[in-house]
Amino acid sequence: MNNSEILFLYDAKLTNPNGDIDEENRPRMDYERSLNLVSDVRLKRYIRDYLDQIGYEIFVAKVEGNTVNATERLNKLFSNYEKKVELRKKLDPEVIDWLLDQLIDVRLFGATMPIKSEDKGNSITFTGPVQFNWGYSLNKVTLVESASITSHFGSENQNEGGSIGKDYRVYYSFLAFHGIISGHRAKYTRLKNEDVRLLDQAMVKAIPLNATRSKVGQYPRLYLRVEYNSPEFVAGDFRDLVSLNETEGLRGISEVELQADRLLNKLTEIKEEIAKIYFWQDTNLILEGHGQKGTLPDLLSPDLKEKLVSAV
Repeated sequence: MNNSEILFLYDAKLTNPNGDIDEENRPRMDYERSLNLVSDVRLKRYIRDYLDQIGYEIFVAKVEGNTVNATERLNKLFSNYEKKVELRKKLDPEVIDWLLDQLIDVRLFGATMPIKSEDKGNSITFTGPVQFNWGYSLNKVTLVESASITSHFGSENQNEGGSIGKDYRVYYSFLAFHGIISGHRAKYTRLKNEDVRLLDQAMVKAIPLNATRSKVGQYPRLYLRVEYNSPEFVAGDFRDLVSLNETEGLRGISEVELQADRLLNKLTEIKEEIAKIYFWQDTNLILEGHGQKGTLPDLLSPDLKEKLVSAV
């Protein structure tokens, strides 16, 4: 498998993209720059939930509706294995291969599996070939002043009036993530090309399909995975190559224009390194580049347009 790099853009309107438990679940912020932040863990959770929803086995999951530790999760998995597996002992390579073949999220993102035993602890660690850094907004974000919310049920037996909490949201955030798929690391988790295509699908579909009360109002706007011809090449963070024409006071996608000149120039510069460009774009997002406006296919040169593949 060769390297790929990912640019993923989505927006959040009157919602909470990623609450910070250390700040009363306020949206994560870089307050000096007024930028909204979203952790890679939040994005991976969306993807895991989607893959679970469409029937794939994932490691970071509950067992029969209950939260369990890694040992209990592994015991549940190995109950389906043809032989008895002793977690207290080092697992044989064929057992490791079987385990990886069951768990798409470990093949993608890796995992640390701490194992409890009577004498001492043990762990299995897989470094995931698919990694994202934290996402951040391309616009300056303003928080909605929190409204108090109440539940019907009391938090304690003595509290008959129900519990009171805070509901923090952003007015509008246009968020950008960068990801990389390492061809070298892929072989250690047995990552398959079919898994990567499922990742493409999940990146586009997961967020709106897994919306909760605090997350509804988030929609993907652009997904770009550039697959290279080798496991040796990396171009760098594509977020550095895009910007918004307006960054303040935005309240919706109709007010967004994405400046893509530098991204188009970079793709042209590295076109000999590119095998395919997996692509999806919401038609509500307007790109501007080289004096034109439209979708990415409208703006790409003919030789790059030939490399485009639908991501979903």
